[in-house]
Amino acid sequence: MASSRRTIGELVRERWGDHRPGLWFEGRVVSHHRVAAGAAARAALLAELLPSGAEPHVGVLLDNTPEYPLWLGAAALAGAAVAGINPTRRGPELARDILHTECRVLVTERAHLPLLDGLELPGVRVLVTDTDAYAELLRTYEGAKPDEGGAGPDSRFLLLFTSGSTGAPKAAICTQGRIAAAGRSLVDHFGVRADDTHYICMPMFHGNAVIADWAPALAAGAGIALRRRFSASGFLPDVRACGATYFTYVGRAVQYLLATPARPDDRDNPLRLGFGTEAGAVDAAAFEKRFGARLVEGYGSSEGGAAVQRAPGTPAGAIGRAAPSDDLAVIDPDTRRECPPAVFAADGRLLNGGDAIGELVNRGASLFEGYWRNPEAEAARRRGASPGAGEGNGGAGEGWYWTGDLFYRDADGFLYFAGRADDRLRVDSENLAAAMIENILARYEDAAAVAVYAVPDPVAGDQVMATLALKEGARFGPSSFAAFLLAQPDLGTKMAPRFLRIVERMPVTATNKIHRVALRREGFRCADPVWWRPPGAAAYRRLTAADVDALVTRYRAHGREELLTR
Repeated sequence: MASSRRTIGELVRERWGDHRPGLWFEGRVVSHHRVAAGAAARAALLAELLPSGAEPHVGVLLDNTPEYPLWLGAAALAGAAVAGINPTRRGPELARDILHTECRVLVTERAHLPLLDGLELPGVRVLVTDTDAYAELLRTYEGAKPDEGGAGPDSRFLLLFTSGSTGAPKAAICTQGRIAAAGRSLVDHFGVRADDTHYICMPMFHGNAVIADWAPALAAGAGIALRRRFSASGFLPDVRACGATYFTYVGRAVQYLLATPARPDDRDNPLRLGFGTEAGAVDAAAFEKRFGARLVEGYGSSEGGAAVQRAPGTPAGAIGRAAPSDDLAVIDPDTRRECPPAVFAADGRLLNGGDAIGELVNRGASLFEGYWRNPEAEAARRRGASPGAGEGNGGAGEGWYWTGDLFYRDADGFLYFAGRADDRLRVDSENLAAAMIENILARYEDAAAVAVYAVPDPVAGDQVMATLALKEGARFGPSSFAAFLLAQPDLGTKMAPRFLRIVERMPVTATNKIHRVALRREGFRCADPVWWRPPGAAAYRRLTAADVDALVTRYRAHGREELLTR
């Protein structure tokens, strides 16, 4: 298709001379033309700042301010790639993200400057957008126009960080052609119009906001509206003020919106559609009833390796069927055989989860474009596709794309998301690596051994649980442990354990590895003492039988009780 070979740079240039409202932010509106002009000015600046011979990579450490889409446009025009830097990362891990992606320019704002204090970032030019110095620097390039030609559809455009189970996040490569095609596909799928406004309240360092919200708006010539950071209380006022018709969500955003006080005029808004992941069927129905806008659940990895699309007749709780271009299967990773279809009880509970749940695999040609400077991760993702992957001998699974996500499939081919494979956790839409959290918790002076793993969140995604085996003679102190967590400079804002299981000896397998499967299966319903932080609380307290009963009731209400024993 012609649309699959278009570039983001072409789409930015098409808005030159378009004086319709293009970007809304905190009550201010600028035209599509001014957005294109701002991107052109920054592209010219970037060309001057990048050293000769350096990788054309720019790091962006910003909230959702107008500078973010302007730098996306600038990178596209300049043939550069944006590495979205996650502001919840800390210390050496944050520095590693910037240096690993070889960013020679880092765009940030004053609010995030404290994150950079003390970091060694040799050769990195830092631009602070909300300063007089930055405004003066840009003034020289105000008359720049978007150049014709330049980058092609195979040019790198995004380096999207995605966490795995082995520690450091991987930077997924996304080309201009793939992102442009993804935007066009969503335009066609949802009927996005040029007079729509896309509300971007999810963080733009995340693939959801850029690929599923910004890109289709750009492809259709629609406007965008930005919120610095997601706010449940500010959502509806923003939507009304900017006339938003479409938004995307991840994680528990929908739950937070439903938790706001209901008003008689909640349905008095211009929203038509929300697109995202992990809302759940119960909350999606409640959202549509209250706000009058339909939510559509989807699945697609930032790497582009697999996509699940909602189709007519999709059952409650299912995401949909494989996209037409994909050959998706639920595979037992040990046997490499397809898992049997799910069997459900009359009330919808999954009865054969042990057999039906497996890893989602794309056995066809995928759009996966690799990881930046990480051949080992590429080989693990597409097993057998390169020498040394351990399966390059024509065996089962050669060349398959393994998503790392757990699914089950019903007899009609509809796919249901069941969690994260390996030791990954997804907390509030962020993928976390258990190994990284373990390395931090291992500093706790009374810890003899540490295991970190996911337990399902009652509504969407995961919560962090840790098991601590204490040193002989040590006693667990909830206050001292909470103080220890606060003192760790590299503990991200979503890494602190929700549940803590205290054991005398860490359970191990026959090969003396920590028995994570058993720990995950037992979760917080175990014989050992468990401490927890109730939502909104900073202190840990003992988990009681009444607490467990209340939690299980919440899981049941959202149709996720069966995940407690996966």
